[in-house]
Amino acid sequence: MKINLPEKTRMKKDGVILIAEDDDTHFELIKNSLQRTGILNDMVRFENGQQLLDFLFETSDGPKSLPNKEYLLILDLKLPGVDGIQILEKINQDTDLKKIPVIILTAVDEPNTIKLCHKLGCSVYIVKPVGHESFVDAVKKIGLFLSVVETPMISKTE
Repeated sequence: MKINLPEKTRMKKDGVILIAEDDDTHFELIKNSLQRTGILNDMVRFENGQQLLDFLFETSDGPKSLPNKEYLLILDLKLPGVDGIQILEKINQDTDLKKIPVIILTAVDEPNTIKLCHKLGCSVYIVKPVGHESFVDAVKKIGLFLSVVETPMISKTE
């Protein structure tokens, strides 16, 4: 099936796409495939779960999330250190952060894990396809989804 894509688009607003992915190749495929679908939003990569938590909860000297900003998270479950399930648990405990739409993009294909992720607030659960072309096609479909999705503003106080 051929998908006709708009020339240039963004998520409905100027939200930031957070990508928690430790595999360099997968990250590049995600970023490039989204850009090829016309998604021009800023993308911020986190190579491990602790980096993402530090960003969201502002617990380090590194980059921090901004108040009154829209975020969407693409999350791999198999991250070094703090894994994706632990991240979902922590996000789900925060009144503002649990509003962030979370797309799980992972190789984990276990029914109990999928059920748990949805219980913890993930919006979409996608199992990473094995082949390169299938992976790229799946991310293109995520890009189409992002071009129409509404993301809530996170109103954390500074």
